[in-house]
Amino acid sequence: MSSRRDPYADFTGTIGRTFRESAPAWPARTRAREGAPNIVVVLIDDMGYSDIGPFGSEIPTPTLDRLAADGVRLANYHTMPLCSPARAALLTGLNPHRVGYSFVANADPGFPGYGMEVAGDIPTLAELLHDNGYATYAVGKWHLTRDSASNAADDRSNWPLQKGFDQYYGVLEGLTSLFHPHQLVRDNSPLDIDELPDGYYYTDDITDQAIAMVKSLRAHDADKPFFLYLAHNAVHGPLQAKPEDLARHRGRYDGGWDELRAARFARQLASGHFPEGTRLPDRNSEAGHDVGPWDELTDAQQKLYARYMEVYAAMVDNVDQNLGRLTDTLAALGELDNTIILFTSDNGGTGEGGPEGTRSYFSRFVHHPDLPEDWNPDVEREIDLIGGPQSLVHYPRGWGMASNTPFRFYKGQTYAGGVRVPFVLSWPAGLPRAADDGGVRGQYQYVTDVLPTLLELAGVERPGNRAGNPVQELDGTSFAAVLRDPGADSTHPEQYCEMTGNRSYYRAGWKLVTLHRPGTPYDDGEWALYDLRTDPTEIVDLSDEHPEIVKELSEAWENAAWRNGVFPLADGSGALALRDPGETRLRRPLTLLAGTPELERYRSSRLISFRSFDIVVDLADHGAADQGVLVSHGDQGGGYSLYVEDGRLRFTYNEYGELHEADGGLLGPGPHTLTVEASAVADLKWDFRLLVDGTETGRLPAVHQLIGMAPFQGISVGIDRKSPVSWPVFERHRSFRYTGALRSVTYVPGEPAPYDPETVAQALREAAAAFE
Repeated sequence: MSSRRDPYADFTGTIGRTFRESAPAWPARTRAREGAPNIVVVLIDDMGYSDIGPFGSEIPTPTLDRLAADGVRLANYHTMPLCSPARAALLTGLNPHRVGYSFVANADPGFPGYGMEVAGDIPTLAELLHDNGYATYAVGKWHLTRDSASNAADDRSNWPLQKGFDQYYGVLEGLTSLFHPHQLVRDNSPLDIDELPDGYYYTDDITDQAIAMVKSLRAHDADKPFFLYLAHNAVHGPLQAKPEDLARHRGRYDGGWDELRAARFARQLASGHFPEGTRLPDRNSEAGHDVGPWDELTDAQQKLYARYMEVYAAMVDNVDQNLGRLTDTLAALGELDNTIILFTSDNGGTGEGGPEGTRSYFSRFVHHPDLPEDWNPDVEREIDLIGGPQSLVHYPRGWGMASNTPFRFYKGQTYAGGVRVPFVLSWPAGLPRAADDGGVRGQYQYVTDVLPTLLELAGVERPGNRAGNPVQELDGTSFAAVLRDPGADSTHPEQYCEMTGNRSYYRAGWKLVTLHRPGTPYDDGEWALYDLRTDPTEIVDLSDEHPEIVKELSEAWENAAWRNGVFPLADGSGALALRDPGETRLRRPLTLLAGTPELERYRSSRLISFRSFDIVVDLADHGAADQGVLVSHGDQGGGYSLYVEDGRLRFTYNEYGELHEADGGLLGPGPHTLTVEASAVADLKWDFRLLVDGTETGRLPAVHQLIGMAPFQGISVGIDRKSPVSWPVFERHRSFRYTGALRSVTYVPGEPAPYDPETVAQALREAAAAFE
């Protein structure tokens, strides 16, 4: 029989004694409290108050119906009128202006409230939960990174992983094509993707990724709770839906928005969302927001407009299906009952589709004071293409009005239509409902309350200091008591709001609000006053009857605005067009070598926006049989592509959905220098010339410039990635990688045109400074 020998017997002295006598010591690791709930926050984009079953919709949402049946609906939950500010407030618990998100993260005018960065002394919900032992995951839309900071060379300080998430998959910007997302990011890196598989759909993809993250966690750790932030790009425009989802909604909206609105409101009243006597307002009638009667539309208009709403409904349907897949996964893991699931929208339904909707989203999205008379905000498309990958559409604002039933106005306004949205929270293990509790809560609560509420439910305290430094105080207050007790008082008695000059102030049932017209003075005559206790749909303006309340609340708004960094108010001066002067470096000539990954959208736009520019293609050698795309920029919503096909040089320009082509002639074998010259001319147009070795071989005159958010996909060299500029070329060749010896593509930006908004804004600022 052998005896076990002391492995340290041969060691002597201090070292030997240390090995024999010391006990192993592992560092303390943060673990969540035992039984801590998982937390899933599902945030949908641009969804109105009435768009899901628990809030009156006819759209089938069985998963949300089940969650609402087991949980609580906040019928008086308020948010911000735009997405980035709402998301900043939700994830930090602070008013968005204090965080630096007075607007969407597509501006950088230099004012503190427009910094578009979450400061280090403002911990996010993900950071706080991670500090307390949670795994943290984010998928989908981020839109808290400034567009100019979304490229692969940025320090990524405001990307999801630097804000507390262990893993991320999705799109950093605010919108994308659901069939061909323009730039997918995994963790800290943009993915270099040439083509997406047939049948790809972004909402399915991000749900797949979320489920995989949860399954992976459970394979490695059976106990660790997780926080999943599932932020949909749906139902933000452009509206796109899968064919099988669309088929289920054919004919559903033939009756129009007036009929739909009345039916939804009746269901809301029956469900107890509003007190007895609440009235449905008349259709929006204010200039620029007005909606006409459905019955006065032509048959052709009704058929087209109904198709838009079918697409929207199919997208909501798909979101619910995917939420069902996630809850099925949690049920299979035995964790559904101990998971807090919160579903809400970041702002109300939108009117940005205009009175007739659009089949050319980026063309409709353009806002410029000098748009020419021949600008087309609705490029015609076959009706059967609406909702598919070849169309980037949005519904008419009549459907936005119906989405916001029973409220007035839309996303962007501080009336209820812009800020009052659905809210469902379910946690069967921690918030069981009494038999006589119908689950509807009428107390006023605000988006900043979400963070402290979830922390309280999870048993996590928000510290006064983090990493040795003090953190900024919260603006939100937990409404856990409201969730548990339908008779509890609101925990948020007053709140200011502001968005692009639209303002409001809520206090104890009274609401003071403006509908500001850009470029007009901010004066007391704008204020309207409503008693939401008897008039929750904001119909009867009481400002003349109660001037003392108007004065009191307007002064409260002013004080809150100074305290939260609201000023300066955005107006018609073009202040939001200003950009960091350091961005001038982005307009220097840029050479992209063959094989360079796709250039990010905003970085690409700086080379061409509102200016003349040249594109110089250096071919080391071109064979007689070589073909393919030499350079492409953009997608089905607008862009351009230079390619060789059947021996000929061709240039395709996608003018917001309308294709133009120029033939550059036969391209012989050998090395070549190819040049595309774009000259910015009057009426926001470009003239294009094609040159082969210095000789003009083709022209494309007088096409509208791609401005605003177009081209939405960045520059690719030697290929047309993902969403194609030309659908016919895509059908023939897919991404059509060039087969010859391409050395490089060089962009040479010219001087800005006089109608460049940044140039105009800077001139206005300098003129004002001369008189200070």
